[in-house]
Amino acid sequence: MIKPYRSEGSKKEQVAEMFDNIAYRYDFLNHFLSMGIDKIWRRKAIGELTPLQPKRILDIATGTGDLALAALKLSPSEIVGIDISEEMLVFAQKKIEKAGKSTIIKFVKGDSEQLQFTDQSFDAAMAAFGVRNFENLQMGLNEIFRILTPGGKAVILEFSQPQNCFFKSIYHFYFFKIVPLFGKMFSKDSRAYSYLPESVNAFPDGERFLEYMKNAGFSKLKNRPLTFGIASIYTGEKAR
Repeated sequence: MIKPYRSEGSKKEQVAEMFDNIAYRYDFLNHFLSMGIDKIWRRKAIGELTPLQPKRILDIATGTGDLALAALKLSPSEIVGIDISEEMLVFAQKKIEKAGKSTIIKFVKGDSEQLQFTDQSFDAAMAAFGVRNFENLQMGLNEIFRILTPGGKAVILEFSQPQNCFFKSIYHFYFFKIVPLFGKMFSKDSRAYSYLPESVNAFPDGERFLEYMKNAGFSKLKNRPLTFGIASIYTGEKAR
């Protein structure tokens, strides 16, 4: 199991500590290191929910709330964002208040692998670059399935591995050499942006991830690669 720090403590505890440490630089580095492509990816992920038009949405590992804000285009009645990092939620709340959307979007601190919501309480669930940080991936996906209403849909945006060998070599050089360098320059946590490529490399992407979703109970599974396979959108539905 890949952890942010080479020290004692569970992955869950270390992930919370890491995001608390980098929260103040998270948005800047996200957009800078991805050259803004992450915003396009989020819009595409939200587009997967357009036909459903869900009224109540859960944003898992919401971070600073970018995906929750993007989901406003679906005109939901409520979006709940949950995250294990208190500092990330501080920044998320400021953004929501600035946008004047605090009556629609609510944030709660909590464990995405032990969701504090009742069964079948959300029409849709979504996550952007968060499930990779789960300590127990299957448990987290089981929880997402549990809180969805019959007919509900999960949309998960996550980093993945490019299949083209030439592009994959460029991608690995950038991810393992350039990203940690800039992360160290702009963030006070030198390990955070070394953990990022390590965790992506260890993540069971593609068909392997769909197997986890299938084991959780999801059907109509799809994997949509983005930008030469740098990221992927995974979708699954809960049968009626």
